[in-house]
Amino acid sequence: MEDSGDDHGAFMEKFILLPPPSSDQQQLPLHGLTFAIKDIFDVAGRVTGFGTPDWARTHAPAAATAPAVLAALGAGATGVGKTVMDEMAYSINGENAHYGTPANPCVPGGSSSGSAVAVAASLADFALGTNTGGSVRVPAAYCGIFGLRPSHGQVSAENVVPHGSDVRHRRDVPTLSRVTDVMLPPRYDDDRAVSSFLQTVSRSWALSTTTPTRSSTLQRPKYSAVMQWWTMETLGDSVSSNVPCIGEFMTDLSAIEASSSCVPALSAISRLMQVLQRSEFKANHAEWVNTVKPNLGPGIRERVQEAIASEDESAMEDLHAVRTEFKSALAVLLKDDGILAIPTVPGAPPKLRMDAALLEDFRAKAFSLLSIAGLLGFCQVSIPLGTRDGVSVSVSLLAGHGGDRFLVAVAQELYDALKAQAAAAWGLSA
Repeated sequence: MEDSGDDHGAFMEKFILLPPPSSDQQQLPLHGLTFAIKDIFDVAGRVTGFGTPDWARTHAPAAATAPAVLAALGAGATGVGKTVMDEMAYSINGENAHYGTPANPCVPGGSSSGSAVAVAASLADFALGTNTGGSVRVPAAYCGIFGLRPSHGQVSAENVVPHGSDVRHRRDVPTLSRVTDVMLPPRYDDDRAVSSFLQTVSRSWALSTTTPTRSSTLQRPKYSAVMQWWTMETLGDSVSSNVPCIGEFMTDLSAIEASSSCVPALSAISRLMQVLQRSEFKANHAEWVNTVKPNLGPGIRERVQEAIASEDESAMEDLHAVRTEFKSALAVLLKDDGILAIPTVPGAPPKLRMDAALLEDFRAKAFSLLSIAGLLGFCQVSIPLGTRDGVSVSVSLLAGHGGDRFLVAVAQELYDALKAQAAAAWGLSA
């Protein structure tokens, strides 16, 4: 790992990847922009480290460059290096026992920690990351930048170490829009208008440590000219009522899981998401872990061991049934032109070296929110609203599968109004 005193600990390796020569270089959509690359994407001739030294030691340099990286280069952007990440992309904290923690007042969030810090520190205009559980949305929220989780399958995962779908960090709305236009496939209905804005009230916001009066202001912005507001008694009640298959997982929650959230249905969704993550991790990496026996940092080590030892075959069958019902239920609510507004994370970012028990409680609450888009493969964008007491505050908008461009357009349209309202309600600074 290269040591630089001015990169905020964000980079594993700095290098320059120039866009291919072009006679109309200045006309390319990302001309003049720089981007950072999470150390999970292959770059030809360089070892992809996957956040842990033993992975780098046991893998050869990549033979080809990931299509997502090539797409950014082909659109005129310049790559500036590979960024630090959580080991094996298996954490949302952003702390790496081997390579250090990218600088942020609180934990930077993971697993795309270096990517988020690089953008937040203006070391890159945007960054490539990956997201399964929340690995881009969380660091975006913690670092005060935009983070887009595209719909599952919208962006190529070729030449990416398998763990999650491709996503991006951006610092501002115009860059968010420019990069989205390049990276995501076009749709015939990109110009559709918002007809419903599904707000999450009561229990789902009770996940947050934000006070009810402040959160309710963000829940009810006055956008009657732009959208029609829908109300639900609670997001959790809606899920439990419209997803019958989830009942077994709600009644089977442990006391710890039940206490971590006052929304049993969302805790059950979170549990199912963890089953999916363990199953995919085991299928992709069990052989390597058992053969190499890597030296993994605390927290990661235990999580990896749990995944390798898991026997979730029967739960996977139940998961597919729940996912089908859940997707149908939200499709009815959101249709093709609806938006779901939720907190990105359940409160202020955890502090560095936070007590392990408190950190695990926060993580459980966070997954109750993050697993909605993760389990369904829906798109979600985390939007920075400003800072309060030195930490970032954010909100997320979520749309149905394939609604990525629509979602980004809505975020662009509402961003200034959301920031102004948040500043007035919470006393946030830019």
